[in-house]
Amino acid sequence: MRLPKPICAALLALPLLLGGCASTEEDTNYTSVSANAFVAANYRAADALAAQLKGKLADDKPLIMATVVNIDALEQTSMLGRLVSEQVSTRLAQGGMKMLEMKLRNSVYLKRNQGELMLTREIGEVASTHNAQAVVVGSYAETRDAIFINMKVIQPTTNLVLAGHDYVLAKEGTVRSMLQSY
Repeated sequence: MRLPKPICAALLALPLLLGGCASTEEDTNYTSVSANAFVAANYRAADALAAQLKGKLADDKPLIMATVVNIDALEQTSMLGRLVSEQVSTRLAQGGMKMLEMKLRNSVYLKRNQGELMLTREIGEVASTHNAQAVVVGSYAETRDAIFINMKVIQPTTNLVLAGHDYVLAKEGTVRSMLQSY
């Protein structure tokens, strides 16, 4: 029995189509990324800050994101602190805020392997230099089972806190691996 050419072609293509369905790699897209508990927690923090900032900021002036630092050693951070900073900044930009990318500015001192560390005494000067209306700062504290994160948006000319948010991350494997200081 001879099968018609369209049916033969469909039968030959079937293994290829089924092979594509059997892939174990998940597509990296907004849904899969935002479903990650770490990313989702950081995005919720940024959303909470953005909600508190409504009506408090000018649309045409940028914000600066400082690196989230270890509360016990304010001049130190970790991969966790740098990644929290990146994700909060990204989410604020997704929401329409003008976020100034400091890694592209050669006039800001970047401590080797630390990121854009910013102490209170430096906030006003850096913000003025870059015409930023606010700076997003944060710190984290590590316990045996959790990481407590505090985020604030500070007006650099007055040091007033315009918005703030606290949250906790479970200190599971992935988070634990990001805590090593460099």
